[in-house]
Amino acid sequence: MKATLTDRRFSDPQWIFERKLDGVRCVAVRDDDAVRLRSRNDLSLDDRYPELPPALAAQAARHYVLDGEVVAFDGARTSFARLAARGRRFTAVYLYAFDLLWLDGQDLRALPLLTRKDLLRQAIDFADPLRYTEHRTTDGEAFYREACAQGWEGLIAKRADSPYASARSRDWLKLKCEQGQELVIGGFTAPQGTRRHLGALLLGHHDDGRLRYAGKVGTGFDRATLADLAERLAARRVSSPPFADPERLPRTPGITWVRPDLVAAVAFTEWTAGGMLRHPRFLGLREDKPAAEVVRER
Repeated sequence: MKATLTDRRFSDPQWIFERKLDGVRCVAVRDDDAVRLRSRNDLSLDDRYPELPPALAAQAARHYVLDGEVVAFDGARTSFARLAARGRRFTAVYLYAFDLLWLDGQDLRALPLLTRKDLLRQAIDFADPLRYTEHRTTDGEAFYREACAQGWEGLIAKRADSPYASARSRDWLKLKCEQGQELVIGGFTAPQGTRRHLGALLLGHHDDGRLRYAGKVGTGFDRATLADLAERLAARRVSSPPFADPERLPRTPGITWVRPDLVAAVAFTEWTAGGMLRHPRFLGLREDKPAAEVVRER
């Protein structure tokens, strides 16, 4: 189940409000002693987060499916950049569970959300690295202001009686403090000055099946990230731009075009009237979302 972006800020007794976590979506499946972790595009996460399956296998419940988010922290804030760099340095991760889809042979998806969350708290012994995603039932506007003041990504508002639907739904809403979304990498510029490997990534999103150029991002990289990106992109070089709107592309010399199948998470201040990113910042690569599904969030 996926949330829909909104600019509404509201309070409603029929809705609950959770912290929006900046990590990787994860569905955990336990069947007796076997535990499987799956991303939102059904990729295995077992080897990426090896500390999580033992904690899930230690639960008294023998058969369950829960939904949550794997996160890493930078201080008190969840950091997708630190999570994405985990393969290059050790970073502690946690699985924040927020929904229970299946328990001991019973399909729970048709039950109201609050009922599922109550069953989740009863079924799982929450101790690190497993954590329960707390929620509030009142004063959504105040909670949103508090979230932004603390540097959180935002909130998720959920209709309290909503069933679990395997689709994007307006029963779950994203209230973001800072704009950001996934974008497809279609090329990169040459490095300037003392920077090595590459200068900026050229980004786009799909619109009616065509890749539309949305701007470039040249900040948010460290040396290890630049080296990793350069290696990945070198294997994807193509002779012509993958974007459908060449008139919008920069005229910078030395651009290298690549096969558009890598997805970057990017934060930015706003979209311009012409559909370009303003002040974008690279957060990391997303391997849990196919490039073909990347569209502009509205």
